[in-house]
Amino acid sequence: MALEITAVRPDPALLDLPWALPLEHWPEEVLAALPRGISRHVVRFVRLSHRVLAVKEIKGDIAVREYHLLRNLGRLDLPCVEPFAVVRGRLDRAGEPLDACLVTRHLQFSLPYRALFSQTLRPGTAKRLIDALAVLLVRLHLAGFWWGDVSLSNTLFRRDAGAFSAYLVDAETGELHQRLTDGQREHDLDIARVNIAGELMDLEAGGLLEDSGDPVETSNRIVTRYGELWEELTALERFEGGDRWRVDARIRRLNELGFDVGELAISTDLDGTQIQIQPKVVDAGHHSRRLLRLTGLDVEENQARRLLNDLDSYRASQDRQNDDEELVAHDWLTSVYEPVTRAVPRELHGKLEPAEVFHEVLEHRWYLSERAGHDVPIEDAIADYVRTVLPGKPDEAAVLGVDTVEMPVVAMFPDGGAGP
Repeated sequence: MALEITAVRPDPALLDLPWALPLEHWPEEVLAALPRGISRHVVRFVRLSHRVLAVKEIKGDIAVREYHLLRNLGRLDLPCVEPFAVVRGRLDRAGEPLDACLVTRHLQFSLPYRALFSQTLRPGTAKRLIDALAVLLVRLHLAGFWWGDVSLSNTLFRRDAGAFSAYLVDAETGELHQRLTDGQREHDLDIARVNIAGELMDLEAGGLLEDSGDPVETSNRIVTRYGELWEELTALERFEGGDRWRVDARIRRLNELGFDVGELAISTDLDGTQIQIQPKVVDAGHHSRRLLRLTGLDVEENQARRLLNDLDSYRASQDRQNDDEELVAHDWLTSVYEPVTRAVPRELHGKLEPAEVFHEVLEHRWYLSERAGHDVPIEDAIADYVRTVLPGKPDEAAVLGVDTVEMPVVAMFPDGGAGP
């Protein structure tokens, strides 16, 4: 049997990896020390051609299925890891067959939930992670994807201006349909609730869940938050014919949640006295798309919201409300945003994404101004932030030397959540 590699853009360097060895025996010189979540499969990170890849050892047919499913999710522009290759036909040195490997790109500046809880975090982190997971689950369900193993362990998280953005990292049990039934959605929610409760109990038993409330009560938040968002995105709304302004109000509410409305169903009764509306197509990323159009910056949704707020403040401070929006955005980018992000020394570039640095500098400026009793110039704020705050943060581009697999696991949660 010959080694078989399936990839969209195959990298010849893949052939140099030690495929004849079981993944758990791969030598340290090819591995990258990145945090890993708990997994039912052997998972390793490798450095290859100036990129970091995640390699999961799994049965060949399952690897191929997950590879194509992740590609389909990517085409739908859903938050998930990017599949890189499937490697099959592996033989050990005695000629015995080995399991196939699914290779995905490592999502830069992302962390598994256990790595986040190994750091010093603000109170409420568990709830913010669950809120991010609820948004991800709603987006997946709107696209017709049934996950089948929803958990914190099967998710990666990136910081997003004080909140988090969630990315699917394991689609092994997933199914893509034209439309999900209510029963399928409720099944995913029930899986999520049980898995999250177990994961939080595990953290609590390991002393990593301080001041975050009861794990079961916290896990129920996924059901509440999901229900609120799903209702806002999909509910049918009826109102009197004279209240047509409510159509625009509904669109504005969805925009504030970070969603664009691609299509609305609007109908009236026979005499035209009542109107009913229902969103038919909603696309996440309202603020990030607007910021990308204005500045070329491709960032997370809450980061985009924060940057746009600062852009609006800049526009008002410069008395340029009547100027072309694109011109003002260009000036803000070159005179405000870029000077802040360029002020970060090269050796600290791996700490946080530039947009997250900018957000934190704005927060730091507010803190300094409150303490001083007057507005602190942005130049002073970035200098103080780089000197006193940023050096103490972990390198989230890589988090080298941290391996959460070796963290204590006291109570395994149901079904053992997989990743990546």
